[in-house]
Amino acid sequence: MKKKFVWVACLVALAGCGDNSKETSIQGDIKGLGNDTIYLYGADGNYERIDTIIAKEGKFDHTVQIDTTTSAILLFNHTTQVPVFLNKKENIKIQGSTDALEFLTFEGGAANEEYSAFQQTLKGLGKPSEKVWQEKAEEFIRSHHTSPVSIYLLNTYFVQQTNPDYTKINTLIELMSGTLQDNPVIEQIKESLSKAKNVAVGRTAPYFSLPNAKKEMITRTGEFKDKFLLIHFWASWSEQSTEANAKLRKINRAYKKNKDFGMLGISFDVNRKAWKEAIKQDTLTWQQVCDFNGILSDIANQYAIQSIPTNVLIKPNGQIAAWNVSEEDIKRIVAKKDAN
Repeated sequence: MKKKFVWVACLVALAGCGDNSKETSIQGDIKGLGNDTIYLYGADGNYERIDTIIAKEGKFDHTVQIDTTTSAILLFNHTTQVPVFLNKKENIKIQGSTDALEFLTFEGGAANEEYSAFQQTLKGLGKPSEKVWQEKAEEFIRSHHTSPVSIYLLNTYFVQQTNPDYTKINTLIELMSGTLQDNPVIEQIKESLSKAKNVAVGRTAPYFSLPNAKKEMITRTGEFKDKFLLIHFWASWSEQSTEANAKLRKINRAYKKNKDFGMLGISFDVNRKAWKEAIKQDTLTWQQVCDFNGILSDIANQYAIQSIPTNVLIKPNGQIAAWNVSEEDIKRIVAKKDAN
């Protein structure tokens, strides 16, 4: 399925860093992980840092200061996101294998164990369709009105879609307890869906200024002025981005001599080395930019990005022509302009 973003709400500072009574430990034993770096970052507004967890021979032991229940994300191998639900004075143990990171088992904390059980119900389904994932997620949400896992599933399988079903999302939110509805993520979801209307087809594309590998600032109104601009939102940790890049290479070959057309890759990476290696490996010869703020990047908010890879085609006059276009869509839209 398409690699999903975990949307980050309005971030607040983590308080009480010196209070040992608020310590939560995360211990892991992941076969095949070897010596690697795992990233831990907040997903609900109660944890603002991006921590690095060092694994040695597949094992790690990390301590965080937590003063309230919060949702976070563990990013493995720059590719796989796994949610973890933190609460003060909990000891969380994670086991599994890099062959199936989506099916890690958790001990410690009711929410972690609920999520682990949910994932196990999907284990025997092979590669379920998007519809099956949504059906299973909705079933969980309807039977777990007070679980923070419900917010994660709502965000992942309903909000982070190219064309979200607003009616379904609102219905599922109404089923949640008052405590969950007060969660910053729910407020952010409502705000994000509202912002999506501001980047609908026909609206003016938001301005941006982002650095390329040479630290030159690239803007839509700079080298791409008066051109069609295809912006591709991606990340090195997204396997689906690699597949999308292959299709983009074909588009680049077809249009690189067209003076009225340009391409730009905007990455949500947090690791410069991983980003540069992906550019080289995927042979991305068109302009690439990244501010290394990951999903916290302002551009994600400005363009209401719900999932990656995603692309948007902008007209020479700055208006949004279409989202998630194919090569045939580009031919049709550019040809229409030429005909005029």
